[in-house]
Amino acid sequence: MADDDGKRARRADVRDTYDRIATHFASTREYAWPEVESFVDDHVRSSADGAGLDLGCGNCRHAELLAGAGVESVLGVDVSRGLLETGRERATDRGFHVDLCQADAAALPLAANSVSVGVYVATLHHLPTRETRVASLDELARVLAPGGRALVSAWSTAHDRFDETEGFDTTVEWTLPGNTTVDRFYHIYAPEEFEADVTDSDLELLEWELSSGNCYATVAGSSG
Repeated sequence: MADDDGKRARRADVRDTYDRIATHFASTREYAWPEVESFVDDHVRSSADGAGLDLGCGNCRHAELLAGAGVESVLGVDVSRGLLETGRERATDRGFHVDLCQADAAALPLAANSVSVGVYVATLHHLPTRETRVASLDELARVLAPGGRALVSAWSTAHDRFDETEGFDTTVEWTLPGNTTVDRFYHIYAPEEFEADVTDSDLELLEWELSSGNCYATVAGSSG
């Protein structure tokens, strides 16, 4: 029980950190990543029917990309209420529609087989235990519809800011205006560890690559 309480506290710490820095963080996340744009070009624009999911949506820059590609309905999910508010503001300012939901990535309040296309970008590495990270991948597998596809990304040891070759836990400072610093939890994946976690989950790994120090995996649900 004490161990479970500790895990919940660590996950709450991640949520509280992003609530604290939400507005400033969102202001620095203006554009969709090119790897996500490529995924959308390959897997969305030719088949936009059904629901899109931006898991760990932050300010909804990738939800905007899905909506702009013609995805029928887009849902943005994030554990941070502060970040969801920045996503709501972005959608209002830019004139796209996204439904928003505060939820844990390892316990999605979504029906099985309900998502046609998903992006789970730069969020997996913030979950504080391997158990939780794999559980979140299992949840993504559960909600993906047959034929659905998703893109998963995480920071890796291949990034030039790291010297380690094995996966490790660390904190990375965020500097707010006024030079106040806030520590953010990261699990930095070794590339082979990332591949193993995706493979060990209920997802089907279709392909993966390293790009700009990040691991990217294109995946399908357990039903393909």
